[in-house]
Amino acid sequence: MKPFFASGQTESAENLWEQFVREMSEFLQDTEMWKDVSFLVLRIVLICVISRLALAVLNRIIDHATNEKKSRRLKLRTRRVQTLGRLLKNTASYLINFITILLVLGEFNIQIAPLLAGAGVIGLAIGFGAQSLVKDVITGFFIIFEDQFAVGDEIQTGSFKGSVELIGLRSTRIRSWTGEVHIIPNGSINQVTNFSVNPQLAVIDITVSSDYTIEEMMSLMRQVLLQINDLNLTAAPEVLGVQTLAPSQMTIRITAKCRPNTVGEVTRLVNTEVKKALEAKQASVID
Repeated sequence: MKPFFASGQTESAENLWEQFVREMSEFLQDTEMWKDVSFLVLRIVLICVISRLALAVLNRIIDHATNEKKSRRLKLRTRRVQTLGRLLKNTASYLINFITILLVLGEFNIQIAPLLAGAGVIGLAIGFGAQSLVKDVITGFFIIFEDQFAVGDEIQTGSFKGSVELIGLRSTRIRSWTGEVHIIPNGSINQVTNFSVNPQLAVIDITVSSDYTIEEMMSLMRQVLLQINDLNLTAAPEVLGVQTLAPSQMTIRITAKCRPNTVGEVTRLVNTEVKKALEAKQASVID
């Protein structure tokens, strides 16, 4: 009996194999199916190519609109325009990719309307659960469009001060002068002090001995300041006069208008030049 059942199982397996081979052969020889598949692949490739071309055209338009020469001609801040250009490019990329995915799904006869409705419901639920994220995104848009600050600006918000490295939709990255990087959610940026919009004023107080007269010291400092030639200065430094008096010393105040973010450099330069002049005068008196 065992050989009989074994032979029956062998014939059944052979019949199944032959049926599988026959069905595969008919499937591979179905010209209509291959024609439909070819058109489907061609349409998907065309959608991808057209989407890439559309994205490239949009990027070119954005680059042209945010061109440095054009922004200067329209009296727009170059760094703000560059930041806005990067934001527009990212937005265009997300939008084009989203539309491309929807069109490709449509080619597979997947109903898009239910997907959009479901995405809307999910987005609404996420919106209620991520109000802080929505607040960060909205604040990020207002920071850019209101030109509160731009990449490269020196700002202070709260206890954080430094140079702006990145303005994203959700957060802003600031690097302090000592190297620390602070990542601040846009929604928590309530007050901002921007040190890069207008020229700054360096205030330098120099303490000298009362052995010299006030007129003598102020005249010496004026001569030194007139000889300082630095690109960071927007006007010649001025000697305002005596700020404080003490029995054995006096403090003379100097102000210097300088380019944004250069107060430290100008202050060190003025201190160095005045110190050199004072040392030279003291040496000449001793001689």
